[in-house]
Amino acid sequence: MTRQIPLQGVENFRDYGDYAAGAGRLKKGLLFRAAHQADATDEDLSAMAGLGIVTIVDLRRSQERSHQPSRRWQGFAAEVIDNDLGGQGDDPWLTFLRGWDFSEGDFRGYMMDSYRRKPFTPRHVDLFRRYFAALAQARGPVLIHCAAGKDRTGLLAALTHSLAGVSRDDLVEDYLATNDPERYGRIGEQIGRHFADYTGVVPPEAAIRAALGVEAEYILASIEAIEAAHGSIEAYLEAVLGVDAKAREAIAAHILA
Repeated sequence: MTRQIPLQGVENFRDYGDYAAGAGRLKKGLLFRAAHQADATDEDLSAMAGLGIVTIVDLRRSQERSHQPSRRWQGFAAEVIDNDLGGQGDDPWLTFLRGWDFSEGDFRGYMMDSYRRKPFTPRHVDLFRRYFAALAQARGPVLIHCAAGKDRTGLLAALTHSLAGVSRDDLVEDYLATNDPERYGRIGEQIGRHFADYTGVVPPEAAIRAALGVEAEYILASIEAIEAAHGSIEAYLEAVLGVDAKAREAIAAHILA
């Protein structure tokens, strides 16, 4: 089945529900993930409005939000969860781009290190805590997104899947669904210009394709880092994100059919 929701100006928009989860199943039409919505068309906004989204978690840094402000639909009243923590320093991604030699090994090394850090970065911890608190309130459909909807968003979706009891194989499958072979044709040139703005050099096609995709080892690096520090994802969720037994019960009641 396809979980993709085809929009004209929003990449990687899909439902990350409807997976088997323990003895139950994640509900469909409740959990959505995407890239930024700065280029959303009016038709896209109408489609998004029809999903009944009541909470949006914007995982981007303040500079990213300013550079690509989200478009909203008419009558927009959803709660938006974001923060400005860590906004004073250089964006690690842009710092990497300026020094990247465009080799595959250099990129993979950066991504692996980045994924090991993501679960413990203070700005992510704050956003993740507030996301799970919102789920526990059972208000309605939620949309999580970052810039490309693949790394920060991918981690938060994976944590949700793990909490719900989705199998590791399905968790990774959903994460890898980001890898759309047609995406380069749609936005490869745009991404190349973005890189050039920060590096002064247009990277080769292979480098852009690598940056547009994900690999299973990336999300597994986050999971392994969590398990090394806390023993299990469940222990991390409670100790770091405040998702105790009562919250887990409330979230399960909301997102599981």
